[in-house]
Amino acid sequence: MQSFLTLTRRELSAYFLSLSGYVIISAALFLLGFSFVVLLVNLQQETTPLPLTEYFYITPFFWYILLLSTPVITMRLFALEKFSGTFETLMTAPVTDLQVVLAKFVAGLVFYLALWLPLVGCLFSVRHYTSDPSALELGALAGTFIGILLLGGVFISLGCCASALTRSQVTAAMISLGFGGSLFLVGVLAEHIPLRVTWQTQVLASLSFFEQMHDFSRGIVDTRPVVLYLSLTLFFLFLTLRVVESRRWK
Repeated sequence: MQSFLTLTRRELSAYFLSLSGYVIISAALFLLGFSFVVLLVNLQQETTPLPLTEYFYITPFFWYILLLSTPVITMRLFALEKFSGTFETLMTAPVTDLQVVLAKFVAGLVFYLALWLPLVGCLFSVRHYTSDPSALELGALAGTFIGILLLGGVFISLGCCASALTRSQVTAAMISLGFGGSLFLVGVLAEHIPLRVTWQTQVLASLSFFEQMHDFSRGIVDTRPVVLYLSLTLFFLFLTLRVVESRRWK
């Protein structure tokens, strides 16, 4: 456990003590801020019965942050180690491959969640100035962050796997963005398929990220998407572990 915590602190320090980490945070803050400017302008024009969390989710900015930040966060995790020549030194340290993979994943996920913390302040600010306590319910806020955490776990684990495949950070980011964009397009397709009782449509419906995040943003936590997201996260982490272990076969 001590080795795992040490590795996690090492990876987190690489984010918070580097210029690139703050560039990512600044870009996410810009998108969050701009999204709430749009939200406030729309609320001035017409009222809405939707809670603020749901109203924010249906804007495209949520998906911009998710799809664009995760490849940039994860591209350095393994690729930079391989490029700089420190990967073999790390792997010969008294740590297991699983500890290395989990430490890098947890560090990336913690940094990803830190990007979303200003969302809480924005939501409470809007509720304060609208003088409507019902505009933001704590259950809806908790559900929204559960959805953000679960979806982030999927895309961060995917990015870890992409970074483990190459020595180039740019290549790792492109692979992660390509596969993440493919998952996103599957979710788009699931929203537009006709409702027929076939196994194909049921599989696509299970990947309907939009409808699932719609429920999370209203404070509804369904166990089915929770199990799905956790399964996908474990699957990509398993692939990452196998890629890391493959160095022994060479």
